Amino acid sequence: MNIYLIGFMGTGKTTVGKILAEKLGRKFYDLDELIERKAGKSIRDIFIDDGEEHFRKIETEVLKEVAGGKGYIIATGGGLLTTEGNYEVMKESGVIITLAASAESIYERLKGDESRPLLMVENVIDEIKRLMFERAPLYIKADYIVDTSDVSPDEVAAEIMEFLDEL
Repeated sequence: MNIYLIGFMGTGKTTVGKILAEKLGRKFYDLDELIERKAGKSIRDIFIDDGEEHFRKIETEVLKEVAGGKGYIIATGGGLLTTEGNYEVMKESGVIITLAASAESIYERLKGDESRPLLMVENVIDEIKRLMFERAPLYIKADYIVDTSDVSPDEVAAEIMEFLDEL
C-alpha cells in the first residue's frame, strides 16, 4: 500500500514524507521532482512555457507511473486533485492523507519563494485563501487529515504513523 500526502503547497508534504520514509523504511517520491525530471525543466518553467494544462497532464502521467509500485511514500503537488481521475488512482493503490495548515502559516512558509507559479500575484494571502477554499472539497476526501500549522514535521509524522498503525 502506498501512502499519498496531499494538501496545499507549504503544508509540509515533502518534509513529512521524507521523515515517514526514513522511519518506515520505505522509498520516498516527490511528484514535483519527478515531473521536473520528466519534463527537463522546473515546474515554474513548465507553467510559463507550456501552461497549467500541460503541467497537469504530465502530473497525471507521473502519478500513474508511481501508483504502479507498492509501499511508497509519495508527496503530491498541491493541485493534483484538481485533475479528474487522480483521486481514484491514489485510492486504488494506497491511503490518502491530507496535510492542512492555516493560510497565514502557509504564507509565512512560502513568502519569497518564486518557484510557486500560482502565487505570482499581487495579493498572495488572498490567493492562498481562494485556492484553499476552491480545493477544500478535494482535500477533505482523504482517509486522514493532519493540521500542520503549529506542530513540527516530526510530530506530524508521528501522528500519521499512529493512524497507520490503526489500519
